[in-house]
Amino acid sequence: MAALYEGYTLCGLVPAQNLSNSGIQGVEEERDSDHVIVTDWTRSVTLYKVSDQKPLGSWTIKQGQTLTCSAVFNSLTKEYVAVCDKKVIKIWKEGDIILDKTFKATVSSDIWKIHCVQGGEPVVLFQRGAVRLLDSLLSAPQQPIEEVLAQEEVIRWNANILAETQQFVIFTTEQKGDHFLYLQKLNPNTLQRYRLEREESSLAPLSFSASYRDKHIHLLYLYPNGHLYQSVISVRGLGTEDGAQALPLPRSLLLGLPVGEGPLEAASALILDEAHVAVVGVPHPSAGAGKDFLCIWNTNFQTLQAGKEMAGKIYGQLWCFSNKLFIPHGKTLSVIPFVCPKSSLASALGKLRQAKPEESKAPASVPSWNNILHGEKAPSRTVETRKTRTTRKTQSTLCLTSEQVLELIKTAPAEDVQKEVEGLLSRSDIQDLQPLVGQLVSVLVSRSLDDSDFYIPSILAQLVHTRYLCHSVCPDLVLLALERKDYFLCQLCLQFFPDIPEAITCTCLKTFISMSDSDAEKATLEPESVSFMETVASRDSDQVCQQNGFGPTSFDEEHTDNLLGDGAVSKTKTADQKTSTPSENLCPVGLHKAVLLNEVLQTAYSETFLLPHLKDLTSQHVVLFLQYLQFLYLKYSHDAFPQMHGLRSPSLTQIMDWVCLVLDAHFTVLVMTPEAKGLLLNLHSFVKSQVRLVSELGKIEGSLQELSNMKVKKDVGQYSIEIIELF
Repeated sequence: MAALYEGYTLCGLVPAQNLSNSGIQGVEEERDSDHVIVTDWTRSVTLYKVSDQKPLGSWTIKQGQTLTCSAVFNSLTKEYVAVCDKKVIKIWKEGDIILDKTFKATVSSDIWKIHCVQGGEPVVLFQRGAVRLLDSLLSAPQQPIEEVLAQEEVIRWNANILAETQQFVIFTTEQKGDHFLYLQKLNPNTLQRYRLEREESSLAPLSFSASYRDKHIHLLYLYPNGHLYQSVISVRGLGTEDGAQALPLPRSLLLGLPVGEGPLEAASALILDEAHVAVVGVPHPSAGAGKDFLCIWNTNFQTLQAGKEMAGKIYGQLWCFSNKLFIPHGKTLSVIPFVCPKSSLASALGKLRQAKPEESKAPASVPSWNNILHGEKAPSRTVETRKTRTTRKTQSTLCLTSEQVLELIKTAPAEDVQKEVEGLLSRSDIQDLQPLVGQLVSVLVSRSLDDSDFYIPSILAQLVHTRYLCHSVCPDLVLLALERKDYFLCQLCLQFFPDIPEAITCTCLKTFISMSDSDAEKATLEPESVSFMETVASRDSDQVCQQNGFGPTSFDEEHTDNLLGDGAVSKTKTADQKTSTPSENLCPVGLHKAVLLNEVLQTAYSETFLLPHLKDLTSQHVVLFLQYLQFLYLKYSHDAFPQMHGLRSPSLTQIMDWVCLVLDAHFTVLVMTPEAKGLLLNLHSFVKSQVRLVSELGKIEGSLQELSNMKVKKDVGQYSIEIIELF
């Protein structure tokens, strides 16, 4: 299922005084997806490195001049190209400082836009519809430029598409309420003109987006009434007409998006792949009025898959480069990473992860999608239906609609709300449960935040258990659960939500690590995860042996000296180990507290976004967390410790990744903290022993390879002794 991750600010904006535009003309990809060029509406072009969120270079034209189209990067010549005052083309390199001293050429007609695809030659689109390759234009800048467009026809949108090895310039125009699409093919030059179907009330499209796949150009366009249409144009067999005769352009309704209280104004839709579109400026179906969201919709199954509220004014601009969305809002240009995994019906309808067979049982009140899609029977639901068939027949006229239940949640007592929601979820006549679950959670969370006396944990847990939710749909749910100390609900959200932001993950970690063991023990948690920690805690520390070069009862150098010596630990050392019980073998936190920390360890994250939030932990909490991570690693390093695949537990890799993250975020503080000295020495000794082990294994690598290459005798009889010589 698609997900939007936590975003970050690339740069600040200087919007127009009347907020009519964001102050940005365009964002263009430079040498790779980690470098972008931002052009403002006045005089500046800035190169940013996205991962570092810092400018690498900035160029400004002189006072009195104006940039009239966004700058692009010519990857063939490693040069930047921009247009000022509509007719002056400026070209410069990264090392140039003063643009007034760089190359410039004045052309004979106004330029609308310069395009440049990666590895292709820049293309110039003129305001009257003519197209030229940049090199041919610069060879004779004052060459006459023909007029392609009719009188009163103006360009509204344009794009450059690379179809295999062929470049296409595509642009839309408007003339007296009619809208047209031009498709210009280069080398050889052919032009085709299409007429878009008129929308009701002669509405004009708000945005366009185009992509190429399967030898067709796919055009998406969004109208103020929320209708998102798609037109598919074959790139084969384009005629050589002059564009005067417009062909009708068939369209199909792809999505009917919500519009809220009035028509959309500053909205945009952008193609992400063949099954997903990003939409900004369109209301979230589960949120209240007055909030602007960035959403990802699945067009194959008509479902909302991710949403993120954007603070400040939305300007209807949106760009996408390599799984990063660039969106200006308020006074910032934000970068929002996203993922769009391959769609399936189950995932689009809410199955957010591939559960293990024993984990995939849905609660009796909500049928699982395996039952719906594959016809599997749900015995518990069948029995319930058989028992209550007569009752349901008599009460069918008393059932509330979903809209009535949503209104009832806002004012009714908690007991009535719980009864009606449970009844609504158990009904068999509801066809599309996912959007309803999202609406129910949104209203329940909203009222719980406003009314401190209202909270129904069982219903919220049941809704999360349906697995039709994600953090983007109900962004306040985890924080509400933490506020109400509903740690079971927190655990479920951490398990089932694939898109929890790193800031929320760190908030959960801070809450769990700082809570007392007595408070944690009061919580009712998921049984499998508790069973795992009970097994870990019950392990006798005497059942310890060395593995992977790690002696858990001692980190002294003398122990690591014999790791590969005679293949066994001396009897004296073994005896010493059995008579001692090091603190490292005792869990530093309580059972339930450990269970909650394990859920944090298994949550997906991006290291870049997680590190800044980890720095908010206090040194005391960091030491305790590292002690717990060390305890887990010791247990995982024992041969006596079983790997229980049927129980929820963090992997060894996840544990070590978190150790590295915490050390990266707090190493300086830990060095200055006396309580952490022993812990750091233990970790240092462990790393030293690992290095020694790898070094010793490297010495016998050749011998081990010889053993693997030796031919095994087919017939060795019932008993044989074979001498192997290693050189």
